[in-house]
Amino acid sequence: MPQFSAMATATATTLVRPHPEARLLNRPAVIEYKHMRFLVSDAPADSNLPLYITEFEKHHTKNVVRVCDPTYGTSALEKLGIKVFDWPFGDGEGPPPNITREWLHLVDNVFGKNEEQQPTQTIAIHCVAGLGRAPLLVAIALIEAGLSPEESIARVREKRRGALNTKQAKFIMDYRSKKSRKSKCTIL
Repeated sequence: MPQFSAMATATATTLVRPHPEARLLNRPAVIEYKHMRFLVSDAPADSNLPLYITEFEKHHTKNVVRVCDPTYGTSALEKLGIKVFDWPFGDGEGPPPNITREWLHLVDNVFGKNEEQQPTQTIAIHCVAGLGRAPLLVAIALIEAGLSPEESIARVREKRRGALNTKQAKFIMDYRSKKSRKSKCTIL
């Protein structure tokens, strides 16, 4: 049975199927580590949203994080049971603390704490080009899961070439895991 995707239009939501040869120009990158799986992409538009929906369905995505200004309507995604989180922050910048908290809360809720378990879901995350803000939040999640800042940058860049500008890489290098801060104690 063919899979149909919903496409939002200004007047209605209709079911359409992307042309079998239609492809995204900039393919989303899958980044996996332990029990987590992320799909990093550039920003969809209403005109190509069905192609992204096909990718979301293929990777069992139920959560999409948008860290840039909206470029598409969310009703088609919501009708498919995909929740969209709007957490925009400045291009080329690090995320503010409240967005980092919300992001890590979502990561924990979706993937849980069992690091031995294989991921059954994927969190899709995008910014305008899929090279800065979205990979930055993925790198933070990788650090929280145990990678060093250097390892998280390398893993992200291995899957998403050109990701993370110098300022964002410095932000990652300076980032300290919330978990490691909580677990350290001082004996006087």
